[in-house]
Amino acid sequence: MTDLTVNASKTIHAPIETVFDAWLNPEMLSQFMMPMPGMPKSDVKNDVREGGSFTITMHAGDDDLPHTGKYLEISRPDKLVFTWVSHCSVDNSIVTLNFTKINENETNISLTHVKFIDEQTRSDHEGGWSNILDKLNDVMS
Repeated sequence: MTDLTVNASKTIHAPIETVFDAWLNPEMLSQFMMPMPGMPKSDVKNDVREGGSFTITMHAGDDDLPHTGKYLEISRPDKLVFTWVSHCSVDNSIVTLNFTKINENETNISLTHVKFIDEQTRSDHEGGWSNILDKLNDVMS
């Protein structure tokens, strides 16, 4: 149950600092934190510091889906680690983002999300995170 993991990566067409900062800026986060195409912008509130928290409320039809967490590590521009709490998460679910500069205008993001209720939830999150990374690239381009 708790060993299920999602790994996703994407090359984003923007400088590493810009890509990293997008994950901490509420206005930017609201534009790409959408796990399904066609979703409206999410509502985002965050306290950007190690130990600080965030709330991302995604909107799917008439449903509001809150996601919360705490920032565990903020190492600009290389690494961001945070907990992930939602209606379908388990205790100690953690997302790690590693940012690698490819060149001045391209950045690779490697995302790892650990601990899921079951294989279906893991699979759903795999699709969601892939869509979020695609949307991030669209917003940055």
